[in-house]
Amino acid sequence: MNRFRWIPAMVVVAMLAGCVPSFKEDTEVLKDTDETESVVETTIIPSMQLNDSYYRTLVPYKESASRGLVVSNLYTKYDIKEVEEGLMRLSQNVYDTENYYFQEGQYLDTDTVSNWLARSNQNKDEPEELRGLNPPDVDANGATLSPEVRAKEAPIYLAHVVEQNYLVKTEDNKVKLGGISIGLALNSIYYYQKEQYGDTFEEPIPDAEIEKKGKEIAETVISRLRQRAELQDVPIVIGLFKQTANNSIVPGTYFSYSVSEKGQNTVGDWQDINEKYVTFPMSSPDELYRTVNTSFQNFKQDVDKYFSNYTSVIGKGFYQNDTLRKLSIEVPIQFYGTTEIIGFTQYLSGVIMQQLPLDVDIEVSLTSINGAEALIIKEANEEEPFVHIYDY
Repeated sequence: MNRFRWIPAMVVVAMLAGCVPSFKEDTEVLKDTDETESVVETTIIPSMQLNDSYYRTLVPYKESASRGLVVSNLYTKYDIKEVEEGLMRLSQNVYDTENYYFQEGQYLDTDTVSNWLARSNQNKDEPEELRGLNPPDVDANGATLSPEVRAKEAPIYLAHVVEQNYLVKTEDNKVKLGGISIGLALNSIYYYQKEQYGDTFEEPIPDAEIEKKGKEIAETVISRLRQRAELQDVPIVIGLFKQTANNSIVPGTYFSYSVSEKGQNTVGDWQDINEKYVTFPMSSPDELYRTVNTSFQNFKQDVDKYFSNYTSVIGKGFYQNDTLRKLSIEVPIQFYGTTEIIGFTQYLSGVIMQQLPLDVDIEVSLTSINGAEALIIKEANEEEPFVHIYDY
């Protein structure tokens, strides 16, 4: 029998984030000293940690110094989410979740990030550490390049810069910066107009060019960060993120990262990252995806049998090192009765176990025009799913 619960919508947020949380007896209250202003403030390390894959976050929560820019600089909501979550995931290669605590970036403010995202000739009067990291749109004589030439020879490579801070506890009951992570979101397509208010054209940027330019930009970013006294003696993780097209329904991923060890003014050796998001079903899947695609098509056929007027089921698979790790499925429903939702949800729970891979994390969301209706979570190698019906 499936584990079946009615729960308030807000409670399910914790369930979405991971496994059942582990609880400790007390929260820890520390003193956090601001090194630049000599201000002492009380900081709380929460006692609850969802699982070993998640960092504890300090309280009170400090928003990023460049908060809000990510929404305007990245194309899709999927990239907005993954550029941050992916950076946190690769940061675990350097900062373990037991001894490090997460905080949004506090060192790169809105003005700094905005300046870095500009073309180098657009803010050439700024100090060197604030000049644009994207190529100029003028030639050697200062003449403005045509839109077509810009698209092929000087596209905008750097779309956004994400900063995350990782803090550690000291012996004198304080927390201090233990390291930072930087994500460089890079464009895979350059969009442009030949004339104002005209049609939008696109120029794909080759992967080799994205990687080359990304690594060059990373070197400059590390050099600039090391000029700050407070960032000279901490490791810096820097990752390269390739964002997808503006109409994509899956996010891009990080494809390479490096660690600049404390005191080092350059990036270290680059490490390849083999991660990819794909959509199911596929019409002509590669060999790597064929088995899962067949399972998903069988799942979809069983869903279609339940209601004759059913429309679409979309799956998103997350692969690491060519192995499926998570499968997220969205099922939009066109009926609204409570009993219908319960019956359909129970039916889906059985179909999941019959048709989909057992050794991956599976998340199925049922939605209607009213919003989220139900959530089914099946963890890898579990014998039954956990079912949630939203109770508004």
